[in-house]
Amino acid sequence: MRRRLAALAALPLLALGSNAHAASSDPVGDLIMSVVTGTLPTGPVFNLKATLYHAGAKGVGALDSLGCKVVAMRTVAVDRKLIAPRSVLFIKETVGLKMPDGSAHDGYWYASDVGSAIKGPRIDLFTGAGARSMGAARAINLDKLTAVKVGDFKGCPPG
Repeated sequence: MRRRLAALAALPLLALGSNAHAASSDPVGDLIMSVVTGTLPTGPVFNLKATLYHAGAKGVGALDSLGCKVVAMRTVAVDRKLIAPRSVLFIKETVGLKMPDGSAHDGYWYASDVGSAIKGPRIDLFTGAGARSMGAARAINLDKLTAVKVGDFKGCPPG
């Protein structure tokens, strides 16, 4: 809990035009260390347009393209030619969105899915079960999102 609070405290620094760090198994810890040391990490930045998808929609299964369970407000579908599968992305515009458990989103998403309509600088954010799950994410401007690759994950994304 303290790590998440510290990471949330660091978000204003990210909004000042910084990037997040690539290639770590603990992106939140790296973010905290970067604030402590006074250096903000850098990594690939993607300016994207987003769409939303949910369980129950046509063509949406319970598993992502890696064979893992899709996770509400964590799974993102990407064009694998632009963003590598198993990338951990920080999307600053999603920080503070309401999570299914009622907590605030920390901005971290996991590129574990692909979609036939996801081509080029586009992503598809998985919001949960049913169309009502998309309500919180509709509050952001889906036409302009900034995603920063902050690392990679192994296995399935955390649930």
